[in-house]
Amino acid sequence: MAKNFKTKNFNELVDKMSPASQAEIAQKALTMLAEMPLAELRQARKFSQVQIAELLEIQQPAVAKMEQRTDMYISSMRRFIEAMGGQLEIRAHFVDGDVVINQFEDLDRDTLEQSI
Repeated sequence: MAKNFKTKNFNELVDKMSPASQAEIAQKALTMLAEMPLAELRQARKFSQVQIAELLEIQQPAVAKMEQRTDMYISSMRRFIEAMGGQLEIRAHFVDGDVVINQFEDLDRDTLEQSI
């Protein structure tokens, strides 16, 4: 016998939670939005692999490969991010503050072909 479950709107469920729980959920959501794999970032920015490939002047399968890599050239990552209108920043976090690493800003942009 099938049970009749009443579906609830997510907001209704959140409204029933304590303010502390609501704050925790909001923080987790912000963290999830701020940290995502390259493929998810591309999708969130409303780009297809084909569009990125055209912008980078490479083939679509090369974009798919880049998205699956766990290690790639910084210059390749920078070009991918710039193709979506962003800017790559490498930052080191320390207890006493953050430092932006700028050593890679002048890397040769032709390195992309070598990394694919």
